[in-house]
Amino acid sequence: MARGITKRTLEFEKKFYEGILQKTPNFIEALVALGDLYTQLGELENGLIIDEKLSKLRADDEFVLYNLACSYSLLNHVDKALVTIKKAIKCGYDDFDFMQTDADLHNLRKDHRFQSYFTVLKDKSMVEGPSDL
Repeated sequence: MARGITKRTLEFEKKFYEGILQKTPNFIEALVALGDLYTQLGELENGLIIDEKLSKLRADDEFVLYNLACSYSLLNHVDKALVTIKKAIKCGYDDFDFMQTDADLHNLRKDHRFQSYFTVLKDKSMVEGPSDL
């Protein structure tokens, strides 16, 4: 939980966005905010539901896909996380430094398949640059 933000504040915001989504279920910005709140509150399954919905609404959005990979990793669905992070990168996600430290991807980073993929990816980005991946 971020400094200065109380659980009570997060719960208030969660109820606020849930109310908005009852009236406008495909409001992208509200879905993004609610998914983040669920994760901050430890409601990982609810966060995954939101991220999966967003991935249907924005199938090629690299940030939506990155967040979905994070949700899968948090829930230890490593196979799905790996497929999804590769799709996020293919769609343009290129913040590899953050990917190496993002706590949400901890379970994925432990997987040997991801380690191999990431090594090749980093080597390729150093030679060609991120836009050429």
